[in-house]
Amino acid sequence: MAGLEGIDQPGRHGSATAARWTPAVEDERALRALESFGNPLDTEVQLPSRPESAASARRLAQVVVLRHWGLSPKMTEDAVLLVSELVGNAVRHTGARMFGLRMRRRRGWIRVEVRDPSRGLPCLMPVQDLDLSGRGLFLVDKLSDRWGVDLLPRGKTTWFEMRVADR
Repeated sequence: MAGLEGIDQPGRHGSATAARWTPAVEDERALRALESFGNPLDTEVQLPSRPESAASARRLAQVVVLRHWGLSPKMTEDAVLLVSELVGNAVRHTGARMFGLRMRRRRGWIRVEVRDPSRGLPCLMPVQDLDLSGRGLFLVDKLSDRWGVDLLPRGKTTWFEMRVADR
């Protein structure tokens, strides 16, 4: 999956890896990311265009969707995955030094935006069962309710939106 470089995956290094993960540790890391980079609810957060920034973006998305917005763990999981995919595309395909992450909520919807300085458009490719890469936009297309790209004078914003139930 895009942006999971450097993250221990269960089963990859034995049971000791899975035993180290706890929600409390992840919450702490998410809150540290919020302190380090800023809140993507308040302003566009600037992150360096490096593979390890995907982990920071995931943590920011987690703390916003789960803690600030109080949405379900399933909605959080899907939103975090899609953030990782958009960030992975920005890091891999744009040649940018930095990218921006912004998250918004309006009645019945959440919106996540990743801005980069490239005007190259992402392309939704057909996916085969055995493909090892190229699934990012396919996942965005399947898990979000809508997504798109807004061209800017200098770059673009790739975004997705998901319906949410308002309380």
